Amino acid sequence: MVPQKHGLFSCNNNACPYPLGRVVGGSSTINWMMYVRGNRRDYDHWEALGNPGWNYNTVLPYFKKAETYRGTRNFQTAAYHGTAGPLSVDDKRWSSTVLDGFLKAGQELGYDVVDPNGPEQIGFAVADVTQLNGQRSSVAEAYLRPALSQGNLHVIPEAHVTKILFDDQKRAVGVRFDHRGKARTVLAKREVVVSAGTIGSPRLLMLSGIGPAQHLTDHSIPVLVDLPGVGSNLQDHPAVVGLSWTVKPGSASRLLDLINPAHIRNYIQNRQGPLTNPLAVEGYAWGLAEEGDPYWPEFQYLFFSGTPAADAGLVLTDLLGFRRDFFQQYFGPIKGKDGFNILPLLARQKSRGTVRLRSGDPHESPLIDPNFLSHPDDVAAFIRGIKFILGIGNTTALKSDHEAKFHDKVLPGCEREVYGSDSYWACYTRHTAKTMYHPAGTCKMAPSSDPLGVVDHTLKLRGVRGVRVVDASIMPQIVTGNLNAPTIMIGERAADLIKQDWGILI
Repeated sequence: MVPQKHGLFSCNNNACPYPLGRVVGGSSTINWMMYVRGNRRDYDHWEALGNPGWNYNTVLPYFKKAETYRGTRNFQTAAYHGTAGPLSVDDKRWSSTVLDGFLKAGQELGYDVVDPNGPEQIGFAVADVTQLNGQRSSVAEAYLRPALSQGNLHVIPEAHVTKILFDDQKRAVGVRFDHRGKARTVLAKREVVVSAGTIGSPRLLMLSGIGPAQHLTDHSIPVLVDLPGVGSNLQDHPAVVGLSWTVKPGSASRLLDLINPAHIRNYIQNRQGPLTNPLAVEGYAWGLAEEGDPYWPEFQYLFFSGTPAADAGLVLTDLLGFRRDFFQQYFGPIKGKDGFNILPLLARQKSRGTVRLRSGDPHESPLIDPNFLSHPDDVAAFIRGIKFILGIGNTTALKSDHEAKFHDKVLPGCEREVYGSDSYWACYTRHTAKTMYHPAGTCKMAPSSDPLGVVDHTLKLRGVRGVRVVDASIMPQIVTGNLNAPTIMIGERAADLIKQDWGILI
């Protein structure tokens, strides 16, 4: 990530780590395993933007097609879940006692405990996870491994695609890639499907001569198609990290539990216990929106059984990107204490960023600029989200039952603001809001009238033939939730679109 001008002021160089899923299975192999589809209005909006066939009623069958739901909580919404798909979705197998306080807090505020993947999203929920028998169910395990036995899939590890190859008619004829020090080529009879992710797909297109003409020329890349939208429209889910409460001993999860021999044995023998839990993520909530359609929430609230200081600063502060001096000043008083953290994740930010090439070298990392908080409405929204979170922490369910106490130390850098005022929380936001690792939108699906469109509603790349982009980069607007489930849905829908075009009935 390039240094941010409008935020991340408490992070090293005003930037934070930006991990990418460069592994078989992509980010589904490294993510938090949260299964969230988004809000039905997300997809209706996609279609309203000029993308026929992407409304909620059309994409719902693809969510169900991908899923085998093994959970026990959501029997009342069974009609919204699949029972025979490759991807296993299950209940979490372990939770701390403070999660119950979080759910009761929601009820105290007037919200039901819901299935956010059912008919409506508003409410509090226990996280559903992509797991099978307590282990991660990535797309590598769910889709690729079973397909290997069919004989028409070849997976080449340690390969780095450097260019899409085109003939004189701008039709894709193959790809070039480097593998263990050698340049290799694979030819395509029908299509090249680009699924390199929100960062990797626009990068590959630009290296292949498809993108903003001046940018390509600046890096001595011959321009095949001047397509300004490639690498533009970068969206992410920023979240304010730091709103923490301490609780009475035993209420929250502890990192030391992960090395407890009894828990290790329980995981190995039974696939149960805290080792099945994805990084202390316990639950989430979506509150009624204060602006616009109330049922299209502004925020997803993430509930963590633990604080950023849970490991006393050994690892988490570096993973989050906080400066060490900031961490010691702000989180020092709660280092190692039991507690919880609630993050307001902005569902649909108005700020837009870019992915650009650093050079014409295909092995050099790109320039990723989310441009966080560049739109003032995003900061105003965060102030609303923070106040909602403070209301959660102030409920009897958490204060009385779990002795929750808010960590009210003044944030370093915001001392000049009146504590608790809107200007204080705006300052807090600009210092601590960072990525939740949900980049999307850099190869925008749009009608031909949109100058920043990159693919059409069948995911075909503009200006050439024989290329489709199939990943989260095609989202015209990011969805109201985690991206793993929607990205898999996009893959399922793309498979049908490809088969329809080639007359394949299976």
